[in-house]
Amino acid sequence: MSSFLKALRGNLRQVWPSRREISSIPQLIPAGIIIEEETLQHYQPAHYYPVKIGDVYQSRYKVAGKLGYGAYSTSWLCRDLQVDKYAVLKVSTSLPDFPTATDRELKVYEHLSKVESTHPGQALVRELYDSFDLHGPGGKHQCLVLQPMHMTLLEMLAMNPKPFDMPLLKMTVRRLLLALDFLHSEAGVIHTVEDPSPRKLIDQSRIVYKSRKFRRPAKGKGYGFPILCDFGEARIGRNQESGPFVQPHIYRAPEVIFEMRWGSPVDIWNLAGLIWDLFEGEHLFGDIFNSRGRHEAFRHLALMVALIGPPPSDFVRRSETTEQCFDPSGAWIAHHEEPIPNVSLEKLEKRLSGEEQELFLAFLKSMLKWMPEERQTAKQLLEHPFLL
Repeated sequence: MSSFLKALRGNLRQVWPSRREISSIPQLIPAGIIIEEETLQHYQPAHYYPVKIGDVYQSRYKVAGKLGYGAYSTSWLCRDLQVDKYAVLKVSTSLPDFPTATDRELKVYEHLSKVESTHPGQALVRELYDSFDLHGPGGKHQCLVLQPMHMTLLEMLAMNPKPFDMPLLKMTVRRLLLALDFLHSEAGVIHTVEDPSPRKLIDQSRIVYKSRKFRRPAKGKGYGFPILCDFGEARIGRNQESGPFVQPHIYRAPEVIFEMRWGSPVDIWNLAGLIWDLFEGEHLFGDIFNSRGRHEAFRHLALMVALIGPPPSDFVRRSETTEQCFDPSGAWIAHHEEPIPNVSLEKLEKRLSGEEQELFLAFLKSMLKWMPEERQTAKQLLEHPFLL
């Protein structure tokens, strides 16, 4: 996976959408208010295909509502009229001079479809149902028809008043590790989220819809099981050359920060950050931005040193850029940029104590290593005492 999360984006299997009664009159949003994809910095209307609720594509996929948007695509809940079930239609932007995340995602799904395996983790990876192209005013748009999902793990966390308890955390981590082990060991992939939605009429050919938000399941109904998805930044192959940057800042592995070669261990670093989010209810590497929201690399690296110790000299030698922060032995020399904070994993962890805390932190520390090859693999982590 290329950025095992993009907030790991381990999503939950979709429960059948409810047939609750809804108003037949959509809310109209004033033309002067920018919403959804319009808020993106480089938004150009011509780049987005003008999907409309009620449209039917390929004579089978009827659009029921908008699920989300991004710089490279919009996502829509659809009804597959041929088999009478729901699916998600992901419509890429049209950027002829640049390959989009959807291009990469389709290549990964095509690669995964050719993998013959009995690995239990294969069933924990999101399924691609179909793909096709649409031609709009701005050019060609690649479309993926995907297994429907509920919310992301982080959306689920935000919707609930408390972080995950230990049984739920362990169940989630086991399933994500199984999916990662399949991707890493067998597939050779590095993974690096008609309903009258509020809408804004632009002209007769284009409407910008508001995304529909999922609600908590009704009492007595569960969220479902975690499924690994979002392969827009995934890479095929055991190792990748340095750059371009992958992973959100808060989950970015040190080898990516220093533009070194990277591989499947970046997913393991990612997972450690996600586990902390789910159990502690806050980001492990959250305090790495300035007052304007910009990433502070020195602050980020100083926090890494505080939490997992200085890097070994072998790591420092792998990139010339490390000399801005470390001497040849791995000692921190950027005190003028950022001092090492007085924190530790033990001080930050608030929910456990004694032997239980030691086991939990040992599990995380086995994933948070400067040297990628020293991080436990997904297969090894499944055998860690913390999960047994």
